[in-house]
Amino acid sequence: MSVPAADPARPDAPEPGPPAPEILAERAHAADAREALRTMRQKVLDTATSQGDVVGDKYSNAVLREERRRRAEQLVDLPDVPPFFGRLDYAPGTVFEADPGDDGFTAARTPDGDRVYVGRRHVQDPAGTPLVIDWRAPVSVAFYRATRAEPMRVRNRRRFGFSGALLTAVEDEPLQGADTGSGGGGELLAAEIERPRVGPMRDIVATIQPEQDDLVRTALEESVCVQGAPGTGKTAVGLHRVAYLLYAHRDRLRRTGVLIIGPNTSFLSYIKGVLPALGEVAVGQTTVTELLTTPATGAPRGADTPEAARIKGDARMAEVIRRALWARPRAPEETLVVQRGARRLRIYPGELADILDELRAREVPYGAGRELLAHRIAHTVLSRLEAAGEVCDDRTHDQVRRDRAVRAAVNAMWPAADPAKVVLTLLSDPAALAAAAEGLLDPGEQRAVLWARPARGPKSARWSEADLALVDEAAQLVERRPSLGHIVVDEAQDLSPMQCRAIGRRCASGSVTVLGDIAQGTTPWAADDWPTLLAHLGKPEARLTVLDRGYRVPQQIISYASRLLPGIAPGLAPPVAVRRAPGSLTVERAAPGALADAVAAACQEALADEGSVGLIAADADTAALAERLAAEGLPALSQAERPDALGASRLVVVDATLAKGLEFDTVVVAEPSRIAAAEPRGARRLYVVLTRAVSRLRVLHSEPLPAELAAV
Repeated sequence: MSVPAADPARPDAPEPGPPAPEILAERAHAADAREALRTMRQKVLDTATSQGDVVGDKYSNAVLREERRRRAEQLVDLPDVPPFFGRLDYAPGTVFEADPGDDGFTAARTPDGDRVYVGRRHVQDPAGTPLVIDWRAPVSVAFYRATRAEPMRVRNRRRFGFSGALLTAVEDEPLQGADTGSGGGGELLAAEIERPRVGPMRDIVATIQPEQDDLVRTALEESVCVQGAPGTGKTAVGLHRVAYLLYAHRDRLRRTGVLIIGPNTSFLSYIKGVLPALGEVAVGQTTVTELLTTPATGAPRGADTPEAARIKGDARMAEVIRRALWARPRAPEETLVVQRGARRLRIYPGELADILDELRAREVPYGAGRELLAHRIAHTVLSRLEAAGEVCDDRTHDQVRRDRAVRAAVNAMWPAADPAKVVLTLLSDPAALAAAAEGLLDPGEQRAVLWARPARGPKSARWSEADLALVDEAAQLVERRPSLGHIVVDEAQDLSPMQCRAIGRRCASGSVTVLGDIAQGTTPWAADDWPTLLAHLGKPEARLTVLDRGYRVPQQIISYASRLLPGIAPGLAPPVAVRRAPGSLTVERAAPGALADAVAAACQEALADEGSVGLIAADADTAALAERLAAEGLPALSQAERPDALGASRLVVVDATLAKGLEFDTVVVAEPSRIAAAEPRGARRLYVVLTRAVSRLRVLHSEPLPAELAAV
């Protein structure tokens, strides 16, 4: 049974008359669920712990208050987010397994059988009866995976259409009966996938497909790599996997931590609302540059040539840095004399050299090695004292270890190392680099990475993005850092091997979700295959999965962009688009000198339709185009100037180099040939740009198109 709005494919369409009784009943349940959610939050806020101290010590009270604050934040009612999006009807007497999450589970009993409402978070009434079951609960799996061929005990699956948070339509999908075909999902599912959007990315919890759900619910211990073509939902899969893992392993991940790493701040702004809408508000999000920036380096101010960036990002640099650091410890030339009362104890250079060699062979962190050296020297001294009849204990050992002569010997044999200074010396001193890079980098490569003007110190150095990964490598050699429980890395194909090593160190004992598309690699060091990148991450065992069914980008657009694939990713099959949208692709040639007029007119026409509009051009051209739009009175926002405010305007002007990871309902691409010619991997950049549209793509040019796109 279906009870649609005026247009079943448009649940936000005005209602033609009074709502049907079925709609009113479901609206009543939605109102009850929303009121119950407010009651749940108020109950948390009203606890004594949130008002003042209730136990004996301040630390315990602070922990309890923070826990209540976090729980209250998770229960915030978002007015534009419906309390549920689906319903499962089971036959009478269905037996449900216990839910291992923190929700518990009891199906609502009806005269026709058991009923489950599926939503973004668990909601229960004051008596403890669930009104909405969390989409991550085991019983909710059937909403995403049940078919008529394999109904998973479900009689009927119901989807809901909403206008904002107002329920406007229902659509039923019977899963048991004579028909043995697979469930198709219906018009409401298609409408939700295709719904125009403005501003940050929304969750896809109502439209997760079976192959996506399988990835989302992968066990925490398993690392996953997702090769996903444009529009396949790989970013959403990664974000929803985080939400699922926090549901299934909340206590563990709260201790170890979860981190999302994106390509740039615009991307993070675009995805920032997904996890809070799912009730997860304590997940860190950063870029790889922000992750690797330290007080010693500050934010990167320098720029490398493509050749220098490629070499600095090469995994060989890890060995160069290791050699440079471990060249610092040196065998002593003088005898160490330790004064203990009337005794003068001597440790000769050969003995000290043996201690030094033994510690170097153990491959301890460089910083820990200094302390171990002091302890080993002190142990040698104590052995001499005990042989002479003196009684020694831990205090004696500590006194010797702190002895001025011992500390001076340690500093001479094992100098303290500052990671930033180690790398600064390598990049500033040709002799130091030549010694560390012998047999690894040829003379031309060494010249390419050396700074033209040596810096006086870390603070004054003009560090580049590639340099930050080198400093991080040195820092790890000096002192190892703890591992996070899980990391999600999006647009991972653009990471250098050295950046991969830096990320891998932060999840050495945890797991990782790697998301990307080899065809969209645009950096000088972009990966050509996933196994190599996963090895640099330290996760060679990660499961590689390919998502090649595009749900958002129409076939006409993806087919057009895929003309570039044979040249940029020869081994990659073109993605398969689920949607066809006649009229979604337009390629127009403007007269010489009239391109800006054509762009302004195209943006004006796009704004007359629903949804967001992105004008994407070569970086050197966007400022002039933005000025032209302003002269025409079009309210455009420049992404380069306001990367964290994409939702502030329907029309956004985007530099081609910043388009990755974003999507717009309509995309206007200005002069594709200039995008392709702007950088060595310009054809890949153009592929990224052409696949940002989810409804309409207008390509405007006055110069000849790249050869692959010309024959349309």
